[in-house]
Amino acid sequence: MSPIANDEVNVLQLTIHGVLVGYLAGFQNGRNVLSIADTFRNNSARPTFSLITHPTFPNAARLMSEPWARNQRLHPVLSNLLPEGALRELTAQVLKVHVDNEFQILSYLGKDLPGAIEATPMDPQEVPAYLLDNVLNTHGKVKAAKFDTEALRNKGKDRFSLAGVQMKFSMKESDGRYNLSQDNVLGDWIIKTPSTKHKFVPLNEYTAMSLAGLAGVDIPEIRLVELEMLDNLPQINLPDEKQAFAIKRFDREGNQRIHMEDFAQILVKYPHEKYTSANYEAIGKVIYDFSGDGLADAQQFARRLLINILLANGDAHLKNWSLLYPDKVTPRLSPAYDIVTTNVYIEGETQYALNLGKTKEWYAVTMAHFQRWAEKSGVPWRAIKPHLDDTLSKARDLWPEALDTLPMDETHKRGLKEHWGKLHQDFKIYTTG
Repeated sequence: MSPIANDEVNVLQLTIHGVLVGYLAGFQNGRNVLSIADTFRNNSARPTFSLITHPTFPNAARLMSEPWARNQRLHPVLSNLLPEGALRELTAQVLKVHVDNEFQILSYLGKDLPGAIEATPMDPQEVPAYLLDNVLNTHGKVKAAKFDTEALRNKGKDRFSLAGVQMKFSMKESDGRYNLSQDNVLGDWIIKTPSTKHKFVPLNEYTAMSLAGLAGVDIPEIRLVELEMLDNLPQINLPDEKQAFAIKRFDREGNQRIHMEDFAQILVKYPHEKYTSANYEAIGKVIYDFSGDGLADAQQFARRLLINILLANGDAHLKNWSLLYPDKVTPRLSPAYDIVTTNVYIEGETQYALNLGKTKEWYAVTMAHFQRWAEKSGVPWRAIKPHLDDTLSKARDLWPEALDTLPMDETHKRGLKEHWGKLHQDFKIYTTG
């Protein structure tokens, strides 16, 4: 490239809780560069953008001093904010861009992302000169370009932004009706519509989450909502089912954002690495070492690990564990979400998502594997074992009767009961039916 050539870039301003984090530049060739602002980096009282930028995190200062450059996909801290699968494809179709053009997708969804990060398109005259002249000009002169705002302006009713592979939407509840959030209105519920691939997923998730709550897992408010109560959904295929699953957003409180990030963001992994790039020991160690109450959160994490085994949930991957920042700075384990009995949909499934004590096998895992997990995570086993015992006691005492009254499909109930009978003696749950 000639040194006098002009590269045109679009620039997004990134903020968190109204505080400038930095600037994300998108080049025509798909390259993108995040530059953390000096004002953010030098602010000792700054809100936490990601755990990797927290003052207590190793190398945080060095990480923030260097531009974060990527091609096509954004840096994982940002990439994991975007939807996956069918929802990603639908968004790309609305924008008329490739599904891997994450910069454009982020610019479209940037006002109601998970957590408290906002990404706002900048007019060229607003872009700081130092960014163009000193940070982005590695191949020649760089010029800020105006965004094509037609899609941003005209497609608002199709906007949705939640990460994950299911069709799910951020919606605002009012008088029992749920409206797709748009413009500057923050959604306060996540609505998951029925699946065209798997039967009665909303009933399954409602039941699994309810059982988890009975066994001491911290869950948000959940509901089953009649489809006729959902307004302004995009045109999507829906099966002949009547209810969606609704979960209260714990990253929203009224009109306030509460920051959160999932463990793919924290461990700097892309969504496609969510099953393969870490184990539960790595998550446990981060929680124990960095949470504002490491022991309590590690105990809750262990409880949820056992719950996922008991409920045959093979999908508790990196993106289904998150940290929340209720005081804007200090991480805490978020409430649980996305707990589903998956083995009723996947024939022959016998494994959970990540390694625990060097095994993924539901029917081989024992209490000894949990002890190994605790040791590798650096958490005292004597502080974990009573919580596992309590979880198991509650599940054995409460679940068989509760399951009979919950709305899960009867075939799925039978599948879950069969699963309970196959577990190791340490974890079996006995039923009469």
